[in-house]
Amino acid sequence: MRDFLLATAVTATALFAGHAEAVAANPLPKPANITWGTSGCFSFGSVTLEAPDHEVLKNAFDRVTGTITELKWIPAATEAPIREFQPFPTPTGAASRRKHKRQYGTGNCTTTITKVKVDVSDTHAQLQHGVDESYDLELASGSDSVQISAQTVYGALHALTTLQQLVINDGSGNLIIEQPVSIQDKPLYPVRGIMIDTGRNYISKKKIFEQVDGMSLSKLNVLHWHLVDSQSWAVEIAAFPEMTEDAYSANEVFSQDTLKEIVSYAAARGVRIIPEIDMPGHASSGWKQIDESILTCTDSWWSNDVWPLHTAVQPNPGQLDILNNKTYEVTGKVYKEMAAIFPDNWFHIGGDELFLNCNNFSSLAVQFFDSGKTMGDLYQYWVDRAIPNFRAQANKTFVMWEDVRLSAAVAATGEVPKDIIMQAWNNGLDHISKLTAEGYRVIVSSSDFVYLDCGYGGWVSNDPRYNVMINPNASDGSPNFNWGAGGGSWCAPYKTWQRIYDYDFTFNLTDTQKALVQGAIAPLWSEQVDDVVISQKMWPRAAALAELVWSGNRDENGNKRTTELTQRILNFREYLVANGVAASPLMPKYCLQHPHECDLYQNQTALHTN
Repeated sequence: MRDFLLATAVTATALFAGHAEAVAANPLPKPANITWGTSGCFSFGSVTLEAPDHEVLKNAFDRVTGTITELKWIPAATEAPIREFQPFPTPTGAASRRKHKRQYGTGNCTTTITKVKVDVSDTHAQLQHGVDESYDLELASGSDSVQISAQTVYGALHALTTLQQLVINDGSGNLIIEQPVSIQDKPLYPVRGIMIDTGRNYISKKKIFEQVDGMSLSKLNVLHWHLVDSQSWAVEIAAFPEMTEDAYSANEVFSQDTLKEIVSYAAARGVRIIPEIDMPGHASSGWKQIDESILTCTDSWWSNDVWPLHTAVQPNPGQLDILNNKTYEVTGKVYKEMAAIFPDNWFHIGGDELFLNCNNFSSLAVQFFDSGKTMGDLYQYWVDRAIPNFRAQANKTFVMWEDVRLSAAVAATGEVPKDIIMQAWNNGLDHISKLTAEGYRVIVSSSDFVYLDCGYGGWVSNDPRYNVMINPNASDGSPNFNWGAGGGSWCAPYKTWQRIYDYDFTFNLTDTQKALVQGAIAPLWSEQVDDVVISQKMWPRAAALAELVWSGNRDENGNKRTTELTQRILNFREYLVANGVAASPLMPKYCLQHPHECDLYQNQTALHTN
């Protein structure tokens, strides 16, 4: 098989030397290297698989071919040059409004594809961080076979996903691949993901599956699952079954069998799940059912009506009592159970948004502070005791929010192990630079660029800041809460797909620092998210991140290719919807049908200077 592929590659090099005719297929994420031929189309009918005997691979092939034949997808938005417009002023009237129409190669396909041949070097590779996801896909002129080669099954899965987007309906009901094609593809980063939050509002298994489906189509490979928070505990823990008494209802609980089912569903689609139990902050529900003494400030008024004295960033408050010995007994047992349920080698232990004011409700912490110790010293106590305790239960690689190193108010004052992965969420490039300069591996989740819940306004009630009829700052033009500011959304504005895609998160890093960046995860916190809206808020913006971390946002000349992405992501949104992912529209449908007529600038190189 490999000798044949090498021969095919040589043939392809000669075949694809010239410029290809324009094609409608435009897979997202754009492959690292894709070259189209010119010799004409291939019919795609009943296709068989020749591949190693592997259940994941076989099931993926069945899903892909089933989707191809069921959807008979006609691209909804295709790439084309922007049309010519009359210059200003125009005394002769408006320019022609002809709709762009794509002409597919119909009825002239001289070759029929009958086989997909897959060669996998290592069929035993596990779905863990760093698994090889590269693949080559070749369809040579005159061949009846799509040739796929990959180091692992997970690279082959990505190849099949690409194939799914290459096969289109020619407009007459015939399935075709428009031209010979050669693809050499691999991701830029090993961590490419989204985050869901089932602590603030419950998200059903069905909707989690839907997110995984979108991830698989866009080659995202990490689902960061923020399982619980202070508001609710929906995860079954055998050691402490009483914890789910703090679920919103008996119907809004994840049994351990359900958790395993979700893990299996995701793994079959090449998606790792990194679970998060946020500790020691964001802790109330669930924990209090075991023993309220392991918590502090749960009965405080969260904002204290005086913000400098707040005990939490949002209701309801609560943190684990770091100095209570029982805290470590309980958290160790909870972690051990979850570590066994989720097979990934990475486990997220939270660590964000600790508050001194909350710890002032703990008599143990007050004594600690009275001895001259600080909140940073208290956080260090947690690091020094909790992390070894967790390692003793199940030795995994831990992920933590950046606060443990960079929070001005509470950062740990001593050593934080360098093998902990830091998730950077504040201050964009600055915090990425600081963490990598200290030698930490980093996941980029900058709220300024990739938080998908931002820009929807505030959600806390009884808020007099909205009861203002006239802009009090109109005279000087400065932003006001309700005029030109965030309207209660702390991380406003809304993060558009262009802002996400244009994020150069390794800007000004040294090569050593760049090597420490593991990729990016786009969080969608669920204060204003449930089953009804999760997919609309997640997609298709998450697909912009998917391409950013798969093949980047620049072309071979180093120019931003955001304008080029436009038709690709507009088409992909329609493709998501056709595949059952309830993605939100990005533009009026007119823009899909009239390539680049909804651009701000007619100059198609406007972004090339950045």
